[in-house]
Amino acid sequence: MDGRLASITAGYRERISRIALFDPLFELTRKTGTDANGKSIDYFGLGLLTLLFFFENMLMRNRRVGVKALSEYLHATTHDHYDLDLPAYEKIAREIITTFRPPHGKKRARSFFNWETKQEEHIQYAILKADQFDPITNSQYYTLDEQGLELVFATKEYYSEFQLSIHQLVLRKQLEKGEFANALRQIDEMRVEVQNLHQRMVKMRHEIQRNIVSEETYTRYKKILEDVYLRLEREHDEFNELRSFVEATRQRLHYEAAADTEQRSYQYIVQIARELDEVHHEHRQLLQESVELKTTALQAAQESLYYVGIDSFNFSQEIVSRAVSSPLPVKALKGLAAPFLFVHHERTWSPWTVFAEQRLDDEQDEEMETGFIDVQDGEEEEKHHVYQRENFSKVMEIVLTALDGQEEITLKEVVDHLRQTDQEDVLQHRSFYDFWLYLHQYSPVSAKQADDTGSGLMDKALSLIPGKKIMVREAAEVLHVVSRYTIQNMHFKLEDV
Repeated sequence: MDGRLASITAGYRERISRIALFDPLFELTRKTGTDANGKSIDYFGLGLLTLLFFFENMLMRNRRVGVKALSEYLHATTHDHYDLDLPAYEKIAREIITTFRPPHGKKRARSFFNWETKQEEHIQYAILKADQFDPITNSQYYTLDEQGLELVFATKEYYSEFQLSIHQLVLRKQLEKGEFANALRQIDEMRVEVQNLHQRMVKMRHEIQRNIVSEETYTRYKKILEDVYLRLEREHDEFNELRSFVEATRQRLHYEAAADTEQRSYQYIVQIARELDEVHHEHRQLLQESVELKTTALQAAQESLYYVGIDSFNFSQEIVSRAVSSPLPVKALKGLAAPFLFVHHERTWSPWTVFAEQRLDDEQDEEMETGFIDVQDGEEEEKHHVYQRENFSKVMEIVLTALDGQEEITLKEVVDHLRQTDQEDVLQHRSFYDFWLYLHQYSPVSAKQADDTGSGLMDKALSLIPGKKIMVREAAEVLHVVSRYTIQNMHFKLEDV
């Protein structure tokens, strides 16, 4: 016989083993049953749902899954298709579990003729295995055995969301069976998967920054990030358990390392612990990155969406035209205008004010300066006038510089000019505010009116604008210039005398 044809039977036992995993599902196909309406029950489909239910609970690290939990899941999933009550679902769940795990406790078996070895052979496999037992409720819990996991994996390519969890489950099984060399290869595959996850996170960050143009898109990405975070958190918990298991195995082998085989196993487990820590470190960074994506990138996208909405909002079209063009009821019109109105301020006087902290002054204390310009007598008064004239002259120069050839400017624009030209220290001096209050009090101010006041404080300042007078009128806005000074905004205008 041709050598190539002879090799067809290579690995025949392994192939039969994989095919045999589907036997319980086909056994379920032969079961018959109907619901209250006479509809035939699909036992095959319910069996596959059972496998997926146990697999999902393994990923969620829920180990208390028994007949009751399975019957509740099947009822919640298929109650709109079958007319069955909960006890009927519990009977079906018990039949399915019995099919996957025979009640005598022995593994399922299959005999076959091996065309590779030309011998009758016998294989055993287990889909479900007993996990825990609760003596209080007399409940037996189950979990997927190794072949059960293979059967689930055979139904779908889990290359996306559950790939890392599958690697973790397989690694745990390999460590339990002492297959340390294969475990190292499994860790390498986990590292590749973590790197792939990192690339997906980077891609998702870019998509969030580019694609969030509506509230629906924002909600969709928010849900995706929440799912990513939950999955990474579950994987992080599994990494912690794997590390604990590896550390316990390393300590056990450390005391049993007298034999050569145990020494080799100890070297393997030390290498596994080191490489597993490296992969876990990279995975922790992914977890932190997902938190950062959720808190900063998503929030920034939401704020961007908010300002895009403001920029695209047309007040005239959306509000004015709507209110004017169509007759609206008064109540509806109030609701339309409400977001643009000020909150109502009620001016009241509270009787508790009489108990507020009061200012107490000693009669012997010196009188404090509270007025606008507290003029001193004699020599000190003259010194103060000289000082104030110089300051007013400097402020006038600043105002003229800010005017830049124009004839009108506001106090707010002068303040902005000082900040833009790094002269903010001027805003800390009281003379700056005295200058504006003086002009407001005596406006219009020219050289002649300044002489009428008799103070001469503005003489030097007015000499900078010959033939001009200053008109100052207050504006509605109140300027909180610095923490110490608050002043009403004013319009400053130069006019010919």
